[in-house]
Amino acid sequence: MSDSNEPTIEPDDVIDAADDDLVDIDGAPSNPLAAVLGGGGFDLGALMEQASAMQSQMMEAQQHAADTVLEGVAGGGVVKVTITGAFEPQSVTIDPAAVDPSDVEMLQDLVLAALRHAVDQANDLQRGALGGGIELPDLGGMFGN
Repeated sequence: MSDSNEPTIEPDDVIDAADDDLVDIDGAPSNPLAAVLGGGGFDLGALMEQASAMQSQMMEAQQHAADTVLEGVAGGGVVKVTITGAFEPQSVTIDPAAVDPSDVEMLQDLVLAALRHAVDQANDLQRGALGGGIELPDLGGMFGN
């Protein structure tokens, strides 16, 4: 409800502005970003230093991951494949009991399963080294997935 003492404003009415209604654009801050960030300004040097420190930490974590040796296992341990966190194959170990000349396909499948297991571990290690927020491509297709 409207108070009867208040003037009614029609759409075509012109209203004079009071001095305190005006905005002084000449008094705007010289650095608008500093005004938004709270007066202290934006310290690009500090941001670059922080980015450099983060990059160093990430490189150390990636090197640690690359130096880590992981083991993929299949067939209850009859086939083992070791690779580094940088996906470099190190060794393949096959228990003689797993070698059946009449079923070479099974042995091939076991080697492939052990390799995939090792690659999955290396992917997990790399994701952890990158902070977990970066999605690495699925490398499983490289090995016949």
